[in-house]
Amino acid sequence: MPSPQPGKFSGFKYNNNGWKYSAATRYALFFLLGLMFYFSMSPDLLPKRYDIKEGALSAKEITAPVQIQDKKATLKAQEEAAESVQPKYQIIPLRAENLITSLLDRIDRLNQDDSISQSDKTAIYREEIPKRASDFILNFVASSRSAGSYSDHLLQEMQTKIKEQTYTIPEETYIKIPRLTSQDIIEMKPVARDIVSKLMNDQIVDADAARAKVAEQVSISSLSQRTAREVVQELARLAITANKFYDEDATKEAEVKARENTPPVYIEQGDVLVAKGEKITPELYKLLDENGLLNNEVNYWPELGLFLLSAILAVGLLMYIRHLDYKGFKYNNAQLLMLLLVFFITIVSLRIIAVLQSDARHFIGYLAPVSVGALLVALLLDVSLAYFCSTLFALIASIVLNVQQNTVFDFNYGFFALVTSYVAVFATHRAGQRSTVLKGGILASLTGALTVFALFLLGNSAWKEMDTLYAVGFALTGGLLTSVLVIGLMPFFETTFGILSALKLVELSNPNHPLLRKLLTETPGTYHHSVMVGNLSEAAAEAIGADGLLCRVGSYYHDIGKTKRPFYFIENQNNMENPHDSIDPSLSKSIIVAHARDGVEMLREYKLPKPIRDIAEQHHGTTFLHYFYHKALRQAEEKGLAPDFTEDDFRYPGPKAQSKEAAVIGIADSVEAAVRSLRSPTVGQVETMIERIIKSRLDDHQFDECDLTLRELDIIAKTLKETVMGIFHSRIEYPEEAKKPKKEEGAAEA
Repeated sequence: MPSPQPGKFSGFKYNNNGWKYSAATRYALFFLLGLMFYFSMSPDLLPKRYDIKEGALSAKEITAPVQIQDKKATLKAQEEAAESVQPKYQIIPLRAENLITSLLDRIDRLNQDDSISQSDKTAIYREEIPKRASDFILNFVASSRSAGSYSDHLLQEMQTKIKEQTYTIPEETYIKIPRLTSQDIIEMKPVARDIVSKLMNDQIVDADAARAKVAEQVSISSLSQRTAREVVQELARLAITANKFYDEDATKEAEVKARENTPPVYIEQGDVLVAKGEKITPELYKLLDENGLLNNEVNYWPELGLFLLSAILAVGLLMYIRHLDYKGFKYNNAQLLMLLLVFFITIVSLRIIAVLQSDARHFIGYLAPVSVGALLVALLLDVSLAYFCSTLFALIASIVLNVQQNTVFDFNYGFFALVTSYVAVFATHRAGQRSTVLKGGILASLTGALTVFALFLLGNSAWKEMDTLYAVGFALTGGLLTSVLVIGLMPFFETTFGILSALKLVELSNPNHPLLRKLLTETPGTYHHSVMVGNLSEAAAEAIGADGLLCRVGSYYHDIGKTKRPFYFIENQNNMENPHDSIDPSLSKSIIVAHARDGVEMLREYKLPKPIRDIAEQHHGTTFLHYFYHKALRQAEEKGLAPDFTEDDFRYPGPKAQSKEAAVIGIADSVEAAVRSLRSPTVGQVETMIERIIKSRLDDHQFDECDLTLRELDIIAKTLKETVMGIFHSRIEYPEEAKKPKKEEGAAEA
């Protein structure tokens, strides 16, 4: 490995003069890298534009460069869906049997009044009975409108339909009504109510159809007197009305939903928009214009998209290298120029292979030595940077080697490039001699061939034996070609460029680190707590596939802020009074929550990596300080004052955990503190306590911003329980051991 270059690089500032340590040169190199990305992908991503006039004949076939929404067809489909919606009706229960009761009660009272002649009674009934029926409907509408039971449109529709279907009682019925006695009415009332209630239970759109059934119901009733039967029949017909009405609002709402639920109609990528020789109609011209396929109006959106994609790749690499710099890697511009050359060599090799490809010979793409760049970065710069660059190479390969018309990225080539690059880096990152590079290339070659075979089997609908054999053969050859190119290029890079060694994450766990020494000497209780949290969180993180080493190192530093005020934290209060007993709860809260912010500031001062700082800042999230909140409430009650604070005032400022590692450390932190607080913990207590802590944080939405699943939380709970049993084995009372002392005590008492 080349020896490190002299000089110090921190962020973007250098202490040395010259181009190797110039910030301007550094930015210029990344700008050139962005241009390289842009021009390498532009032939594959930028759409073609055509010089076409409206009304002219197309000289060539034009296909959709991407999936395009057909607005006209979509609008037509929406209208058809709205037209297919059936009218919506609503049942309104009118309780017409109450009208019958009201009418018969009025008849009973009036018939008993001997001071009114028969003719006058007939005249009163002729005027009053229809009015009472009309008022019954009006009162129902008024009460429903005031209660908001139905919409105004529906009530108006009801009134209109009932008025259209109003029943007119014959004149002879009014003459017969005054002859009824109280006994007749007593017999008529249940019969009339039963008939009206029974018929109105049906859904009635046409009242006449329901009224036609009244005579049959009367004929089978218990009434025997002819006059009573006739009067009941006519009053029932009057009371019966429609109860199912057209709901205009519901129908319109259903039509709106039908339009909204109609999926857009698309023209798929690669579909023919204009056939060769087809006349360009105004509609076709507008479609081409809207999708940026015409030269008459400049559309820079695709260029902007490619520019942004290239910038994202270049800036992403820049930020990643800056991240490595904060971890201790000191890259100078000569080494960044080497990285630029590595990208150039890889992209050129991809473009050469892409020239040899065609629709019929697409499998030639597997010959591309895409893992050359990843191997050179791993051997000459850094393994973690090599993995990051492997992802970029795979992304570029999936674009450059793509021969499909309907996709921007070809998953097969991207995945193949990613697998072979990762395997090559893993197999050779500790290479001590050139033969190891050859062995790594062979391993990548075999893995790539297996990957290609698997991908062809997955696409069995278009599987061809000869294509598969060719693809596997090219993949094997490409792996060997990678080894040859790397072995040939290594001497050039080794003699031309210098590289720096990387500081591993494990170095931060060295007890001689200044911050860990400070933690041990000034807050031994917190140090012991942090070590315990590291053991717990590492086991839990590895159980769910998270970064266990990051959790362990992050745990060592997560409470470093407590060194500013050590005696305000219970683990450091040995043989002394708790200072929180004599200060205001709000001040206690401020001291407690400040340790996260203080820790981040100390970690930033010592230039620890951002993931470690994030853990220190996020391990408490926005959790609630119950003890100090309730203490403040109690003090306010004792003073007879209304609380001028809320629960939010007694929460950590956050942010909530943004990663699985931060969330796991937060859980382990609470679990360790809780177990330490138990004097004689039992297995059941430990298990219940862990579940309660996790459930409490879950209910408090502390995991909303990280990607922990409920299944992973169950695994964390189980792993923490097992680890706690191992760490605190001597303190935990197991069920089998708990029974033995009881027997001995019983024997002693006997």
